[in-house]
Amino acid sequence: MIENFEKQILAWFEHFHAHPEVSWKEFETTNTLAEILDELGVSYRRFSDVTGLIAEIGEGDEVIAVRADIDALWQEVDGVWQANHSCGHDAHMSMVLGALLYLKNRSLNKKIRFIFQPAEEKGNGAVAMFERGAIQDVTHLFGVHLRPIEELPLGQVAPSIHHGSAIFLEGRVKGNDAHGARPHQGVNAIEVATALHNYVKSIHLSPFEPYSAKLTKVIAGGESTNIIPGTAEFAIDVRAQKNQVLDQLKDKIDNGLRGLQDFYSVDIEWTWSDFTPGAEVSTEAELIAEDAIRYCIGDENTACPVITPGSDDFHYYTVKQPKLKATMIGIGADLQPGLHHPKMEFNSSILDVGARILAETLTRA
Repeated sequence: MIENFEKQILAWFEHFHAHPEVSWKEFETTNTLAEILDELGVSYRRFSDVTGLIAEIGEGDEVIAVRADIDALWQEVDGVWQANHSCGHDAHMSMVLGALLYLKNRSLNKKIRFIFQPAEEKGNGAVAMFERGAIQDVTHLFGVHLRPIEELPLGQVAPSIHHGSAIFLEGRVKGNDAHGARPHQGVNAIEVATALHNYVKSIHLSPFEPYSAKLTKVIAGGESTNIIPGTAEFAIDVRAQKNQVLDQLKDKIDNGLRGLQDFYSVDIEWTWSDFTPGAEVSTEAELIAEDAIRYCIGDENTACPVITPGSDDFHYYTVKQPKLKATMIGIGADLQPGLHHPKMEFNSSILDVGARILAETLTRA
């Protein structure tokens, strides 16, 4: 008799979907995962200082791993601010748990590690798990992510997702206000921000490389319209498909800010944060996943690798351990209107398919 855990996987999904928790506060989510593993008789390791956990099955010297992100976003839904699983992490947990179910009673000649990682949305959960030994001795790492309908239709599964890299800048122009009638007595911080906006738009790199940089916040001035603001806050969102191109953008923006300081004779302070690396996909891991997809759902449903401007901290694992062979599997689920949309929906019938593909991938690795 062929095992079928579809109902159990859907029940897990419905629970996680109804109980979202934001990054680093996934306390009940972690407790639920632990309870499930206890019921299954699977050993796991928790941490005293962070949420999330690591489980393991099988025997042997070789270690293959799969990662599921467990946090939700904090966003406004129908006028109410709340935790919301609009990025599909509830689905990812359910598929990875499903893969564990399909593998648990098989005879395994290697260890398979299940990493339930917190704080993907903050961009630093992967680093926390790495620092706590999540991929120690691991040779191959796999991830999974639902894809928007414009990237993959329902039933199509891709062996890799080529995420872009991203980094964010927050800064402040530091000066003194001046009277509207005496602009020579100060420096208009809005002019500085405008010059920065124009400079960022003028950055040109190779047209063969996808990239973008844009101001996403400018705050200056108050209620009085006859005061020239000397201070302003600003933020810049910087993205590129390749990590080295992101480094080029970052260097050019740093140089531009230093030039604006000199030109306007004003202090500008800025910091870079939340760097998320672009995908470094292993050809070997990608081929293993592709073979598993073809075996489970056929050639007609095996999609080409997905290239997307989005980012995911999954790729920190390969940055921290360059010899790690990793890929993230993309699941077509009719997901719409889009990832991070407060009303994101998808066809949950795909969850069991994703779990089976993950189990087959981990078996073949």
